[in-house]
Amino acid sequence: FLAHERRVRAKNCGKRPDQVPTAEGITVRIVNANDKTFSMLPNFREHFASQGKRGGKAAKADASALEYRSKTLLLFQKVEGVDLCLFCMHVQEYGKDCRQPNTRRAYLSYLDSVRYFKPDNITAFAGPGRCSAEEPKPRENPNGDSLRTLVYQELVMGYLQYLKNRGFTSMYIWACPPLAGDDYIFYVHPQRQKTPKSDRLREWYLKMLRKAKDHKIVEKTSNLWDLFFEGGKDHRVDPCRALELPYFEGDYIPGALDEYLSKIYQEREEEKKASGKKSKKTFKGSSSRGKSKRTAMSESVDTQVMSRLGDQIKNMKEDFIMVHLQPSCSYCRKYILAPEKRFTCKTCPNFELCERCYKDDCGLDERSRHPTGSLAVHEFKETIGPEVKDTSDPDPSMECEIFETRQSFLSLCQGNHYQFDTFRRAKHSSMMVLYHLHNPTAPAFTSTCNICSREIEPGQGFRCSVCTDYDVCALCKNKPGFHHPHELKKQSGQVDARLSRISEEERRARQEQLRKTMQLLVHASSCQDKNCPHPSCFKVKMLFQHSLTCQTKATGGCQYCRRMWALLQLHAKSCTTPNCPVPRCRDLKQYRRYAQAQAEKRRRMHYHKMMKANK
Repeated sequence: FLAHERRVRAKNCGKRPDQVPTAEGITVRIVNANDKTFSMLPNFREHFASQGKRGGKAAKADASALEYRSKTLLLFQKVEGVDLCLFCMHVQEYGKDCRQPNTRRAYLSYLDSVRYFKPDNITAFAGPGRCSAEEPKPRENPNGDSLRTLVYQELVMGYLQYLKNRGFTSMYIWACPPLAGDDYIFYVHPQRQKTPKSDRLREWYLKMLRKAKDHKIVEKTSNLWDLFFEGGKDHRVDPCRALELPYFEGDYIPGALDEYLSKIYQEREEEKKASGKKSKKTFKGSSSRGKSKRTAMSESVDTQVMSRLGDQIKNMKEDFIMVHLQPSCSYCRKYILAPEKRFTCKTCPNFELCERCYKDDCGLDERSRHPTGSLAVHEFKETIGPEVKDTSDPDPSMECEIFETRQSFLSLCQGNHYQFDTFRRAKHSSMMVLYHLHNPTAPAFTSTCNICSREIEPGQGFRCSVCTDYDVCALCKNKPGFHHPHELKKQSGQVDARLSRISEEERRARQEQLRKTMQLLVHASSCQDKNCPHPSCFKVKMLFQHSLTCQTKATGGCQYCRRMWALLQLHAKSCTTPNCPVPRCRDLKQYRRYAQAQAEKRRRMHYHKMMKANK
């Protein structure tokens, strides 16, 4: 792309390609690719289990979790000898083994950039006038976008092509910009970089998707409301249920559904109490009548929640973008994949039917057939749906703690003041990001001296064994008159140096050892045998017993309690068992869900405030 753009721009300028500047030194890296499980929110999970009770216990267990692979993609550009981190994208990939409605779907959860791309202020494919009012826009760039914009859009288009080649059917995008002054991924943006409004961000995505459609990467685009809600232009048949909506972690829909379900159940409880008081004064109905009422109430939950959610997002429907990578049926919304037959209307654009819906359409009278209300029946072309792969990732999983979530990287930058508001700070922050990527075992947060507030190099400071978070550098400790009531222990820097030199094989061995430790933790939590043959089972049980009776606790500096809490947090982070026997596992998972739900709620509130301000 860059070579082609340079040739076209040079031709428009009347120069040789080597005489016009172009973007150089660009590197794209996937820095995190780990498998995760998203547990459905409580109200939705209970509603789903009641709807799927015909499948028994297995259906209820499957209803509680969605497995996906989380990926983080970074773009670097070498500027003045430093690889600047300019662009970051977080995505979620739900493969073919994930249950509906997320099967073969992807979600672009977060995207952010900082404006240090070089060369700056160059319109892609443009001539010497840089697309001024007198100069016509170039054919390859009719909108007159900058080279930076087109490079980022090409990166997203390349990822869409990558998804399509792997067999994914769609990708969902929520065009939700941050509030002015807030940060999504990069900490403190340059002052000259404006925070995009909702319509501007949406148009950025739509421009990219229109270009992807021209390149045959995307079949078509739609939005969530038009596709799943009654009254939408792509909604033509049976009403959609709440269980059929795409359900992604961190998205607007899960939190909104949970809130509406909570309100509906609360209203129903109040109605039951009110009707119960009235029935005592009148008469008791028959059991069949009561049963029919209860059935009607349970069936109307979907209708109520879909109606309320549809009314909520109708005015902002354009921000919930559905990108179709494979052909889909215009009636039942299912994707048409080989060996199923595909029927394409020869007259109407983007109108296709699966084999079942085509047969149903042929069985109707002429006025009811496609197009509805017309006596002229359109002809269809019969083909076979495209063959797709099984969505398996050819690359192995790769865990990176600092890029595990958007918030983890943002917290790292905030805690260490890795800012991107100036070019000098962006260079330093990018170098530190690369340091943490190449040294995953190095401490994420450095300590500072409590006296002079200077950063303490590893192995050059002293830490109090009693006080919480008290560190002092060697210079301040050796000054005359320095006094601290407790013993100060010298920090060791040899461990970090040794860990930074371990090979990939040793790192895998450590991960395998950690996996066995997690298995041992689960075993010891449920083991009742006092003479268990497992050599380490008794040690873990004693560690459990110590944590119950210890008076110092982890906050007071007890090393055994700290080790226990670290193991419990690691376990709860990946545990998907509903009734896990490990102590405090349920509490830790509930806390994580609560913190995540609060963050999503704040994001929805900010989004609503922004939409009201734009009206």
